[in-house]
Amino acid sequence: MLIRKAFCTFALAAALLPYQGAIAETTLRIGMTASDIPTATGLPNNGFEGMRFLGYPIFEGLVLWDLTRTDRLATLRPGLAEKWEQDPADNKTWIFHLRRNVKFHDGTDFNADAVIWNLDRYFNSTSPQFEPPSSAMSRARVPVMGSYKKIDDQTVAITTTKPASYFPYMAVYLLFTSPASFEKAGHDWAKVASLPAAGTGPFRITKIVPRQEADLARWGGYWDAARTAKVDNVVLMPIPEANSRLAALRSGQVDWIEVPPADSIVRVRQALNYCIDREGLVSLLNGTAEPSVGWLKTSDPDFGEPANRYKFDPAKGKALLAEAGYTPAKALSFKAMISNSGSGQMLPLPMNEFLQQNLKDACGVNVEFDVIEWQVLLTAARATPDSPALQGAMALNISSPSSDAGVMARYFSAANFSPNGFNFEQWKDDEFEGALKTISEATDPKVISAAYRKAHERLVDNPPWLYIVHDLNPRAMSPKVRGFVSPQSWFVDMTLVSMQ
Repeated sequence: MLIRKAFCTFALAAALLPYQGAIAETTLRIGMTASDIPTATGLPNNGFEGMRFLGYPIFEGLVLWDLTRTDRLATLRPGLAEKWEQDPADNKTWIFHLRRNVKFHDGTDFNADAVIWNLDRYFNSTSPQFEPPSSAMSRARVPVMGSYKKIDDQTVAITTTKPASYFPYMAVYLLFTSPASFEKAGHDWAKVASLPAAGTGPFRITKIVPRQEADLARWGGYWDAARTAKVDNVVLMPIPEANSRLAALRSGQVDWIEVPPADSIVRVRQALNYCIDREGLVSLLNGTAEPSVGWLKTSDPDFGEPANRYKFDPAKGKALLAEAGYTPAKALSFKAMISNSGSGQMLPLPMNEFLQQNLKDACGVNVEFDVIEWQVLLTAARATPDSPALQGAMALNISSPSSDAGVMARYFSAANFSPNGFNFEQWKDDEFEGALKTISEATDPKVISAAYRKAHERLVDNPPWLYIVHDLNPRAMSPKVRGFVSPQSWFVDMTLVSMQ
């Protein structure tokens, strides 16, 4: 929630999609953005979505990506090669030591001959197995490929056209298919996919129906037992139209979609902002706060002219939720982390309890709380969305100042996605980013102010937060305290204070 010294927000951490239940099925159905099934001969087309779904799960390279971490860019790990190194005598030559006892899905051996056979497929136009479409992709992705040779059954050498310390990062794109698949298809790559083709990965292809689906099954003989697939089957479906993908997810036709339409996510956040009874909360606080409908106060000259002026409008909130797929039969439910006190917050427990009941009564939204210590909550604000530290929470309720563009950048810039910064919800808006860039680089105060207004308008119309109230900084003091000034700030000037 991100509260601010204006109790401001539920910062929703991820795209909220209809609740599907906690028990995983043994068959996982995925809606892809592709208009057709990527080619299934071992080096799929359709760009990296093809590699993601019809590439690495079935066919592997000498080097593989380590895709187990979210807090850094993906690194490399050994794949069909246990290790590799540059030749001490020639920094253009790489020696790959192949993994032993690896078999293709068809039971044939993976060895140095299979590596050379596949490299000829990609780079030797005179070889019987040469495949022009795969060759074009491989040459584009590995432009420094020179020569290659078998040293022994478990070792191959690849020489690049120039020294390239980054060559292993190119080798990840060269995937290996069983030579027996090509033989079985009568030396016809067009028929290889229908066999289906055999790789070495944790899944094997069981069926390909063009423009309809590709079926994968867990490969029980996978060489890395620690990475054996956890689902029995995967069904891949091409659904190129974004709203159709979302409809397929809502209807239960698929369990996962690539690239949900952005407006469905925006509608959820807008809906929640219309579901909040801010005036009722202000009454609970005896007037020590004022309603917040943006990061800045509406009286701020940089508030701008956003299209949305949030007010308590349950009908509009429920309509937006329905457009995003949430109805009384399938209610929006999520967990929020909150604290019971800390950092000069107002009254987080009674305020959150009010909001919990308010959202339930007004719009049928179910909110569960995880009450933790304030400093633990601050640490959680820099966690990645899938971090175990969040314990399933999709929102945080903390306090945030809304004082200047620097703080705005800290909380909302895409460069500050958690864990690098405090953009916990990992929100990105291109118009906001453009305005922030202008603010950063301009020197004319009028240009800066116009960009600041534009940036704030995006914070309202594509809200990353649920805006609640602005804190009016209530304090209680003895009559002996004199000279205190209550600024619109988190901070105070103690030098102005005297005691009678």
